[in-house]
Amino acid sequence: MYLAVKDVKPLDDYFLLLKFENEEEKLFDVKPYLNVGKFKELKNKTLFKSVKVCFDSIEWDNHLDLDPELLYQKSHNKT
Repeated sequence: MYLAVKDVKPLDDYFLLLKFENEEEKLFDVKPYLNVGKFKELKNKTLFKSVKVCFDSIEWDNHLDLDPELLYQKSHNKT
């Protein structure tokens, strides 16, 4: 069972502020993925900022998405 993403906001330095269905807000660092396959396209800041909620996860305008379980597990609490 996973927690659905309810809101996403792109932040500086390739971070995403994610709000999950349990109302928890967490930060996800996209930088470790920016040299892998199609994720390289997200170095374009305009494309990176195009992120939106799609179904229970997130998606960019280039149709790249991430699994909500990965987002939750690899993100850390907002400080």
